[in-house]
Amino acid sequence: MNVRILSAERNLYTGEASAVTLPGIDGSFTVLDHHAPLIAGLRAGTVRCTRTDGTEVPGIDIAGGCVLVADNQVTVCVE
Repeated sequence: MNVRILSAERNLYTGEASAVTLPGIDGSFTVLDHHAPLIAGLRAGTVRCTRTDGTEVPGIDIAGGCVLVADNQVTVCVE
């Protein structure tokens, strides 16, 4: 799936991933390839991505934000 992690200032990460773990308001959750459509709020924490080759992207600390999952694309807007 294609992942974009964006802040108001810049693009923090763009690339393909097999899994994205996010700090949801009600607890952490993981989005996998071909996940059902989803919109969720995020709390302060760390976003973690696993690339399709199994390597980990360095964790991205966020203060909050939201995520949109649709059509095998994950867009994360963070503070």
